[in-house]
Amino acid sequence: MFAGLVMVSWAGGSDVAQAQGQGPCADDVAKYCKDVQPGGGRIVRCLKQHEQELSPACKQHAAEVKKKGQEFRAACEDDVLRLCEDVKQGRGRIINCLKQHEQELTPDCKAKMQQKQSRGK
Repeated sequence: MFAGLVMVSWAGGSDVAQAQGQGPCADDVAKYCKDVQPGGGRIVRCLKQHEQELSPACKQHAAEVKKKGQEFRAACEDDVLRLCEDVKQGRGRIINCLKQHEQELTPDCKAKMQQKQSRGK
């Protein structure tokens, strides 16, 4: 259940940002995924299909986001299972559930949520 929560758009923040030509993977998106409709993780999937061909900056960004996602998962997995077990993945539903239960989160998860919010998600 929790795996989808950390599938952050490693393309540079969001599919929308990429569609607007922003982020460290914008050139890669323009090159490999120009015909892909943004949304639903489609750009991320396209970039993953071209992983070996991506620019060094995009690869580095992907590694950084993956690491942050793993840290977030480690901090919040128990909270997700305890508070949001019945919430369907996708469209930010798990994150929204965690926000609704902010007062009940473990200190580690609460800290990661605050870091996420301060980075602009």
